[in-house]
Amino acid sequence: MTNQDYVIEVSGLTKSYGTNHVLTGIDLKVEKGTMLALLGPNGAGKTTTVRILSTLLHYDGGTVTVAGHDVASKADEVRKVIGLTGQSAAVDELLTGRENLIMMGRLYRLTKASATARAKELLEQFGLEKAADRPAKTYSGGMRRRLDLAVSLIATPPIIFLDEPTTGLDPRSRLAMWEIIKKLMADGTTILLTTQYLEEADQLADQIVVIDGGKVIAEGTAAELKGQVGKDRLVLAFKDDEARTAAKKILGKVVVDGDPKTFTLSLTIDDINTDVKNVLDKLSEAKITVMSMDVHKPTLDDVFLSLTGKQKATKMEEK
Repeated sequence: MTNQDYVIEVSGLTKSYGTNHVLTGIDLKVEKGTMLALLGPNGAGKTTTVRILSTLLHYDGGTVTVAGHDVASKADEVRKVIGLTGQSAAVDELLTGRENLIMMGRLYRLTKASATARAKELLEQFGLEKAADRPAKTYSGGMRRRLDLAVSLIATPPIIFLDEPTTGLDPRSRLAMWEIIKKLMADGTTILLTTQYLEEADQLADQIVVIDGGKVIAEGTAAELKGQVGKDRLVLAFKDDEARTAAKKILGKVVVDGDPKTFTLSLTIDDINTDVKNVLDKLSEAKITVMSMDVHKPTLDDVFLSLTGKQKATKMEEK
């Protein structure tokens, strides 16, 4: 893949505030027309990275380019091709939704007619036409976030930075935002997303980068990251702890966990069909009844907890 295929490139990015080293060498690339999700615990450096990419914050070291433009020396060029939605709605609450959009369009030097037409288009696209002429302060949280994203799209930028765009939204509003984001991706927009919701990254992102302690600790597709955590698990429930203990003795080393309070055992499996059948056959031969069973596949929650947990353990050892 050539450099022209990447519209966002970050290499060796560092940023410190005195002795607080927020970023200690971030590397990432985002391919044109795809979404990269940036995951990490609070304080990992996600928002700092987005602020640097969107020219809002100077950095100490490394190289950062957006659409081929150096962020440090060509900030004006970068601003022409990006849109940014932050963690809280950045709209004027005293203006109506329509007025917010037209004002931003005029700031982007659209003619009044073009800004008005674009505002109408976005209000319809984001389901805000009925509230278009109400002050933004009367909008619900979900409506404000939709308006905020619409404002960032007034100039149809090819690159969008979404910094935790669904924070504080109820599940229905979050799903509505997901649909809007999917439509942007379908239209070829390149997106860098930071999020606290792992399901969001799983549902939307082509690639995921996990950062902690100011550096990248893992990257790949959701499937690749889940594969790093471990195998599928089969969870079996029994009628009492006596049955659970007997089953554990029969199944042996494949048992990795168990809970005597809920009478359950957890086993690792490689092949769902073959391994589940073998386990049930063994238990049937021993006349042990399984009350229920469930197969758990690794989730991004497992990935996140595993990776960030390892980071914490390493830091404790270093101390």
